[in-house]
Amino acid sequence: MGAALDAQLWTRLDDLGLVRLTGSEESGGSGAGWYEAAELLSAAVRHAVRIPLAEHDLLACWLLQANRMPVDGAVRTVCLLDDRGRSDDVPWAGAAERIVIVWQTGDGYRVADVAAESLVVTPGANLIGEPRDTVSADPVALAGTPVGGHLVTALTLKSALVRAIQVCAALDRIVQLSIEHATTRCQFGRPLSKFQAIQHLIADIAAEAALARAATEAALTAAVRSDWSAQNLDFLVAVARSCAGQACSVVVRNAHQVHGAIGTTREHRLHEFTRAALAWRSEFGSVHYWDEQVTRAALRAGSAGLWSLITG
Repeated sequence: MGAALDAQLWTRLDDLGLVRLTGSEESGGSGAGWYEAAELLSAAVRHAVRIPLAEHDLLACWLLQANRMPVDGAVRTVCLLDDRGRSDDVPWAGAAERIVIVWQTGDGYRVADVAAESLVVTPGANLIGEPRDTVSADPVALAGTPVGGHLVTALTLKSALVRAIQVCAALDRIVQLSIEHATTRCQFGRPLSKFQAIQHLIADIAAEAALARAATEAALTAAVRSDWSAQNLDFLVAVARSCAGQACSVVVRNAHQVHGAIGTTREHRLHEFTRAALAWRSEFGSVHYWDEQVTRAALRAGSAGLWSLITG
């Protein structure tokens, strides 16, 4: 069973105008943008705060507002049903008051804002205990509203980029913890940071984290500047997810080598971020899936179009 929503923290953030940071002021939001939201998400990750800020604001409420549907103060998440009327690993479904459900019909997509209690929600959790539940519904019984395919595509890209942002924040925190440990922990009469092997391990994780962050920031910048309509945005998001996913392997491995046995203990904070990075990199598309998207985009571009694909 996953962790419960911290209702007191949620209420406090709501009072500060942060749970609907990017919503329009007319609909009760704060009118901010994705840059501000990315900073908020990163801060939450750095402090190991587990709440559905992204799922509620950037995904569920955004989709309702974009489709000209009403939004109130209920806690929301979002899911896309398969042809069986089921969606697996839905973030925070068990903690949400309402679930924004999207499903495909013969002539497009439909969306419905449904009370969670009227759906079948089977509890689950990811590696760090965040709720990742299974939602089942009968689309025929739902009074859905048509939603454009471009919004569903944007929802997919936004979901993927959210996890890239969170992974990068976790990797940065891991690098910070590793540097702190290496400079304060002494062995054989000197700090660990004086050993060349440790220096190489930390240099590698810093480089991998920087690469993942650069790719993610490039995708975010393109998305914001084009209002999520850039021609190569799907490629940029795929690159961000691929880089972040691959970086996780190196950063987690090297960080635990730097920390040694203490890094595996429950009392030490390292595992809060290494497990989070590993959990998030597999959500809204696995590492293998995003690697394939990058490869297919490169093959479609061919030798003549590869450079323009990379440079945008």
